[in-house]
Amino acid sequence: DTHRTLNHLTPPPSYPNAFGTLLGKTDAEISDRILAAYAQLFHGDPSTQAVYFEQDATTATIEDIYHQNDVRTEGLGWGMLISVELDKRDEFDRLWRYSKATARYASGPYEGYFQSWCDMTSSTVSCADPFGLEQFVMSLVLANDRWGGAIADIDYEADAIELFDLMLDKEQQSGGAGGVTNTFDSTNKLTYDVPNVSASSYTRPALEMPGYYRLWAEATGNPFWLDAAAAADAPGGYWDVSANATTGLWPVRAYFDGAPVTGSDTFVAEAYRTELNLAVDQIWSAGSSFNGTEATRLLGFFSSQGIDTYGTSYQLDGTNIVPARETALILANGTLALISSNADREGYVSAVWDQAIPSGDVRYYAGMLDLLALMILGGQFRVY
Repeated sequence: DTHRTLNHLTPPPSYPNAFGTLLGKTDAEISDRILAAYAQLFHGDPSTQAVYFEQDATTATIEDIYHQNDVRTEGLGWGMLISVELDKRDEFDRLWRYSKATARYASGPYEGYFQSWCDMTSSTVSCADPFGLEQFVMSLVLANDRWGGAIADIDYEADAIELFDLMLDKEQQSGGAGGVTNTFDSTNKLTYDVPNVSASSYTRPALEMPGYYRLWAEATGNPFWLDAAAAADAPGGYWDVSANATTGLWPVRAYFDGAPVTGSDTFVAEAYRTELNLAVDQIWSAGSSFNGTEATRLLGFFSSQGIDTYGTSYQLDGTNIVPARETALILANGTLALISSNADREGYVSAVWDQAIPSGDVRYYAGMLDLLALMILGGQFRVY
């Protein structure tokens, strides 16, 4: 990508509002619900409610309380995305300053990428997780359109362009030192699980974000992003071939041909993010016909398990691994109901509205999903 400026994005003509159409909630009720969740998770009691923590006069973090207060690029990026959507510029800028100054590799083969933590089969390991990087890019593009210009130490447009170049040209920049690769495979247009030759044959369904990519194509003028979007969401594309044909469940990791990666071949918490990606793809870019088909199939599986009793983790064939309920999955399923045609979709949406704002030690992941679900289902997750 050689563009030195970004084109302004064209918003969709309207946004579906499941809280309004299915539950009869007013715009004021929806706004109040979203802002209450934001107030608690960003500025609530730091010991039991907040995941956002100011570090000094100009920076802040989003912390994964459950995993010993890890700071993950997933959370930093989601925090920025939520903040730009809700017009919270100070919080956005604090998170981005921290990300650039502290989370970014300043030297070595990964220079320019961001250090995070990836959950593997038996441990949490340091990694340059593409998921957070993709949130950073989308957030910066939206911030450039919503707030414009630059301040003394932040230029949203220039920073976004730098990251676009990094994702597609890292190997050229560094000569492939240390086995570090671009973020995306230049042939099949899918992300790598991590940008390293050791992961050159597989990715994660949750890393594919075609709803973002079509906007990136508009912002940059680079047709690569249109190809990347189609590679992910087209019928017969990656989301399709990596989902179980009967249950619709995705593994955490799968090879580029869709075959599950051993050790990451179950539907667990990280895979929930794919459901949000489908919903965003549909509301921001009209997605593909696969999205609605998959949403209906997957929720049909959970309904077969009992809409109020389905578990936390599953083998791809539908065998229940962890029967306990999981707030984050309730939120993800409710979000996916926005684009499904299941007869009981209202029940999934109601479960999100009725969900208490997450608190306690597990408030990070569920809390981020809560805010994203509320905005998406309330028609407030918008392109600026």
